[in-house]
Amino acid sequence: MEESSAETLDSSTQGDVPPLAVKDVQVVLQKERSDGISTRSRDDDSTLHNPGTHSSILDDNSKSQSAVPERRNKSSGLCFGDGKSLIDYILVYRKSSSQSEKREMFERNIRAEGLRMEKEASLTNSDVIFLKVHAPWDVLCRYAELMNIRMPFRRKIFYMHRRHKFLSRMEKRINKFRGWLPRKPMKFDNDTLPYLEENESFTAPFSRSRIHHFIIHNKDTFFNNATRSRIVHHILQRVKYEEGKNKMGLNRLLTNNSYEAAFPLHEGSYHSKNSIRTHGAENHRHLLYECWAWWGVWYKYQPLDLIRRYFGEKIGLYFAWLGWYTGMLFPAALVGLFVFLYGVFTLEHCPVSKEICQATDTIMCPICDQYCPYLRLSDSCIYAKVTHLFDNEATVFFAVFMAVWATVFLEFWKRRRAVLAYDWDLIDWEEEEDEIRPQFEAKYSKKERMNPISGKPEPHQAFTDKYSRLLVSSSGIFFMILVVIAAVFGIVIYRVITVSTFAAFGWALIRNNSQVATTGTAVCINFCVIMLLNVLYERVALFLTNLEQPRTESEWENSFTFKMFLFQFVNLNSSTFYIAFFLGRFTGRPGAYLRLINRWKLEECHPSGCLIDLCMQMGIIMVLKQTWNNFMELGYPLIQNWWTRQRLKREHGHIPKASLPQWERDYNLQSMNAYGLFDEYLKMILQFGFTTIFVAAFPLAPLLALINNIIEIRLDAYKFVTQWRRPLPSQAKDIGIWYGILEGIGILSVITNAFVIAVTSDFIPRLVYAYKYGPCAGQGRAGEGCMMGYVNASLSVFRVSDFEKRSQPRTNGSELFEEAVKYCRYRDYREPPDSTEPYTYTLQFWHVLAARLAFIIVFEHMVFAIKTLIAYLIPDLPKDLRDRMRREKYLIQEMMYEAELERLQKEKDEKKKKDRAHHKEWP
Repeated sequence: MEESSAETLDSSTQGDVPPLAVKDVQVVLQKERSDGISTRSRDDDSTLHNPGTHSSILDDNSKSQSAVPERRNKSSGLCFGDGKSLIDYILVYRKSSSQSEKREMFERNIRAEGLRMEKEASLTNSDVIFLKVHAPWDVLCRYAELMNIRMPFRRKIFYMHRRHKFLSRMEKRINKFRGWLPRKPMKFDNDTLPYLEENESFTAPFSRSRIHHFIIHNKDTFFNNATRSRIVHHILQRVKYEEGKNKMGLNRLLTNNSYEAAFPLHEGSYHSKNSIRTHGAENHRHLLYECWAWWGVWYKYQPLDLIRRYFGEKIGLYFAWLGWYTGMLFPAALVGLFVFLYGVFTLEHCPVSKEICQATDTIMCPICDQYCPYLRLSDSCIYAKVTHLFDNEATVFFAVFMAVWATVFLEFWKRRRAVLAYDWDLIDWEEEEDEIRPQFEAKYSKKERMNPISGKPEPHQAFTDKYSRLLVSSSGIFFMILVVIAAVFGIVIYRVITVSTFAAFGWALIRNNSQVATTGTAVCINFCVIMLLNVLYERVALFLTNLEQPRTESEWENSFTFKMFLFQFVNLNSSTFYIAFFLGRFTGRPGAYLRLINRWKLEECHPSGCLIDLCMQMGIIMVLKQTWNNFMELGYPLIQNWWTRQRLKREHGHIPKASLPQWERDYNLQSMNAYGLFDEYLKMILQFGFTTIFVAAFPLAPLLALINNIIEIRLDAYKFVTQWRRPLPSQAKDIGIWYGILEGIGILSVITNAFVIAVTSDFIPRLVYAYKYGPCAGQGRAGEGCMMGYVNASLSVFRVSDFEKRSQPRTNGSELFEEAVKYCRYRDYREPPDSTEPYTYTLQFWHVLAARLAFIIVFEHMVFAIKTLIAYLIPDLPKDLRDRMRREKYLIQEMMYEAELERLQKEKDEKKKKDRAHHKEWP
């Protein structure tokens, strides 16, 4: 069967339209389940309570408004005192609040809008009053029509084209073979998740004049809880609390503390004594917990349709994106693991690490002033082997793969988003024009101009005022970036000072590994600085965004998002950029070191290279950051909710949780943070940057990200279902500004990986040596044995007597090498001290530099060409979705044509009747 769906009709084309005749097409009503369930729709709540029962199709007048499922009537805290009117929204205030006049006028205007209200005092605090709000059927219908809410009006249908007998037999055999295969363990059974009628029906904007076209089985469940809450919130945002054109809206009453909280209710408890397999789910919250938030289903696909139905499209799209990102990490993690394993298996055959381990007679110059001793090159054997695990022949391939992976991830997400937008009726959805922010109105209420769209006067911000504020805000951003650079500079000074301290340490383990100890402690300190600065950045970003005075909420959100991302990205990656591209690059040479403030010698790379420092930086930061995020993700709300329960227990004794009504249980939960999904997206976007930008230096980054995200999905799900109040369901058709940020990170990752391979790793110097200076030079090949002597060729010679006085080691090395050291080696390409131009760069240095620049140019152009080609070859819309959308456009045209013919025929028939009646008047 090939599925096709008809596009929803707008209000001008919805009428009694005859069925469209389609030649050579058999129309088959869609089956609800492949196991033979009746095609008649089931009521949502009856589906939850008893998966085996079905409700009959009812006319809109066949059930009264008071008909509520029996279990819902009995549930505590979901209805008014009459047990029939559902609670659609909860407002909370304190009797001791001084804003009683505003509340009274606000509540009078709420009643004037047709909403019903009921007040009830808290069982645990008599000062807290809960205001329950219910929207009757008439109000829901009126505002659903005003808000253009799409509701199901016709069953989706299948079109099964005629096929040859051979193809039919082949299809039967394939289906039979599939029946022998094991079931997919990551999918839920068909009878576990409920049948959501809105996902299996065509939808159209609700219209009261054509209400008979819509599928209404029960007035109380026709608009689900999320839709009812959204309608009530829409009304509350437009109700006045004082006389004046700007004195309206629930948000402003929350800001001035007239109300303490406002939230829709959860649909009951997420726990149940009975098993979901035998008794079904108590409610959708319970179902989400069992099928999504419970840790036992960590390997299952997310029930996105159920998430969208309960939390709204905006949160549903976030979890869809997070699940898609996590799924796409599987191939990246596998390839990264293979690259790491390749380094493990080829470790014993690496000629460079072998040469370093066997270089017992090669004496290396001290890496710091005075306290650092001379070292044997063979002492770096372990670090050379570890470096080979991450810096090997497969590194370049993995960098190209990850750049292509980032493009494929973004392009296929566009396709996935398009499918979700189509399934969730968001293709034609356009975000309503944002209301002007109250702060903007208060600031510029005296200066008004005519809105060119609405034709109404509105506050206006002058051009000079707007751009002067933007200039000050940009200066603030630049200053905070300088603060980050200053913090990195402080870490650099710490590394320079402590490397000498650790070299003189009394403990031999620290003294012999002074550079590793310096790097490890510096990374931990850097992580603490990052976390402290993040708190500062949030306040600065909030101050600068408010200083700009954005006109609408969406402008404010985009401005704040960009600042916070920029601050945190620079804060998190600045030290990594320093280690990757600056560490050991500007130290000078022995005898002529470059110094900070003419005092401290800049830090050098380890004799085995700088890549080991970059790997440690990325590994420690990534593990610590993700561990801290996961703790704050779940630990903070758990601790807060536990503290609330303990406080109530101290004040009122032990109160069983089940005895509290649902609104009071939800009130005791934590509210969603003020920035919505901002923190959730920001963590994942920063992780995406870590996974792609320096992946050439740390191939295990995708694997760590994958493990973290598998945990992250369940942590977020558990938090949303159990620890947070139910957020207001809202609509969105994409992930907003975050997609542009992801594209920017993808471009930056190509550039950084090119520089990491060319500058940080030893890939280019080894390549130049193999083809130009090694045993195979001039042969046009670089096979086994061509790297012999590479380590010796990459080290320069220094005469000890040429040391500066403040760099002169305290010992001459006789205690280690039985005689005083006269010459030592260091990593560089310089002439020996006995040459005509001592310590100048050799020709090999310039060859390596030219090869590095050439590699950067070739790598970037090649990868960008591949990315552009892939983006061009992958269409934004899947072919089957595009065909379905075209089919719907064709059907809508045919239906309009048929409706017009039917109208003309009716007019013609009526005219004939009138003419016939006119002629009968004469004898």
